[in-house]
Amino acid sequence: MRRRDMFRTIFAAATSGSLGFTALQAQHPGNPGSPPAVPALAKAVDLEPHVHDIEKYATCHYCNMDRKRFHHSRMLIHYSDDTVDPLCSLRCAATSLTLNLRREVKTLWVGDNASPAEIKPLTDAETASYLVGSSIRGVMTTRSKVAYSATAAADASKAANGGDVVDFNAVVLAAYTDIAEAVSMNLKTRVERRNRTAKAPRP
Repeated sequence: MRRRDMFRTIFAAATSGSLGFTALQAQHPGNPGSPPAVPALAKAVDLEPHVHDIEKYATCHYCNMDRKRFHHSRMLIHYSDDTVDPLCSLRCAATSLTLNLRREVKTLWVGDNASPAEIKPLTDAETASYLVGSSIRGVMTTRSKVAYSATAAADASKAANGGDVVDFNAVVLAAYTDIAEAVSMNLKTRVERRNRTAKAPRP
């Protein structure tokens, strides 16, 4: 399946109905309220964005989180026109991929937790293995999704932390599903809040 068709199919399945575009702007769990406006894609051209990426791209394009602090979950999307989207996590990568659905992706990079380095290096996100739903704390999500360049490293982490080892397609689907569920919960909470306000006796 072509990569563009894969993203379209996954997004449609995970965010069908009225949750569609709202899901793209879902804010960080625990930070209720109207989501911030989504910025336009940065136009900086970089032929090797993965080289010294944290020095060049210190913050996430969508949420402004510190990419050095979240080096283990950070991602980088290199589009075919050589523009770059620096990200803190798979959650923000899902936003970029969907907002830029018609654009071709050259390479997706993700922090490699198979490495013992203090700052995790980047690895090809599409060939990595992912540990989903383990006891490891998630970034921008309550269900963690941790990348490993080697399946053996993912399996070892599963033995220590629980969860399931999946491939790239499955982790992208999990990310979109979690976004849709977060949006659905936010909408439900807002409706309940409005109903309580409407029923409250006036002073």
